[in-house]
Amino acid sequence: MKTWPYLILLFFAVTTSLTGQSGKGIFAEGNNSQIEKGLQFLDKNRNEYAQWLIKIGQIISPSGKEQERAEAVAKKMKEIGLEEVRVNDMPNAIGKISGKNEKAIIFISTLDDLAGVAEHQRKLNKPPYLEGNKIIGPGTNTSSTSVSILAAAQAILQSGKTPEHDLIFAAVAQEETGLKGMKHLFEEYRDKALIFVDVLGDGHRISYGALGIHWWKVVASGPPGHTLRGGRPDQPNVNQAIGRAIDQILQLEHPIIYDELRTRINVGMISSGNVFNHKPESGFFSLDIRSLDQKVIEEIETEVKKILREVSIQTKIQLKLEPFQIMNGGHIPDFEKSALVETAKAISERLGYEASLSNSGSSNMNVALSHSFPAIGLGGSRGGQRGFPDEWAYLDAMMNTAKFVFLYAFYAKN
Repeated sequence: MKTWPYLILLFFAVTTSLTGQSGKGIFAEGNNSQIEKGLQFLDKNRNEYAQWLIKIGQIISPSGKEQERAEAVAKKMKEIGLEEVRVNDMPNAIGKISGKNEKAIIFISTLDDLAGVAEHQRKLNKPPYLEGNKIIGPGTNTSSTSVSILAAAQAILQSGKTPEHDLIFAAVAQEETGLKGMKHLFEEYRDKALIFVDVLGDGHRISYGALGIHWWKVVASGPPGHTLRGGRPDQPNVNQAIGRAIDQILQLEHPIIYDELRTRINVGMISSGNVFNHKPESGFFSLDIRSLDQKVIEEIETEVKKILREVSIQTKIQLKLEPFQIMNGGHIPDFEKSALVETAKAISERLGYEASLSNSGSSNMNVALSHSFPAIGLGGSRGGQRGFPDEWAYLDAMMNTAKFVFLYAFYAKN
């Protein structure tokens, strides 16, 4: 049975009552002394949170090997007083603050670093350090959002104010390799969650829709041979098939026809032989297909398969299309006008900036939105040089992110 129409109706039934009013007026409701207490607590302890980031960020945590960092985040969750803290098999680190009812707002951060960060950490062999308003060192940029949700959780508990809904804080694994941690989290909480909030920054940018991104690996295989025994034009060559296929794929006009849907096709990697005088037995090239419309992606993939079949016949080389990472997009009609998004915009304004809105996010939020389930992504600069040896996190941005999560926990309510 198809449930997405029901989910959309349920979403609007919930979000139209999230604030009762839009814009800055949401902050005029009730006694805000406990809110101010929590915000002041965050300001008072900013240097302590910098030290948290130094400890968590220095842990080597490539995608698929996040166990140690997950355990460190879970330990901090327990120290600040979160309930039901656990690390599951993904490994996701999850903790909870109980609200007045059992429906939940899910705040998400990412545990794994970009590929290459681990090597920088090993070479430097020293922890990150605080210099002025920056925490400098590989591993700090991504981990700053985990510290932000931890800091927000601590401030919520210190404020003494009980949230309307349960609050779930989850640092998820394997974001860089297929959103595996988020997929597990979504299945665990989809029946309980009101909202998934993907915490990527301080809310300078708010994403309310998700761009579909399909990564494929096109593998070519054929007979190897020395140049003297296989260098004739009538003899199959893996590289000829790869080159011909790439040329035809990149001539597809979908990115021009569907430009307003941010449709793109790219070949970013090519790999085959490694010597001058020998034709390779195998090779591959990568294929990155993106669009806001899933049907357009499927149309492109159909054309790609047709090209690969034709080139395979022409060159007598086997070409196989293998999925590498499939991240479907998703959109809820008029979501940008919902109280859920309006509340996020109002919080950004309260923090001193006007958020830009995007319907083409690409992160953990895709998992929820691809199922027509409410989710937003909070974006903004976290620092600089991400993935490089001199990577750094911006302390002000980390603290504004914590404040955003803190405020959203209380003002996104029935």
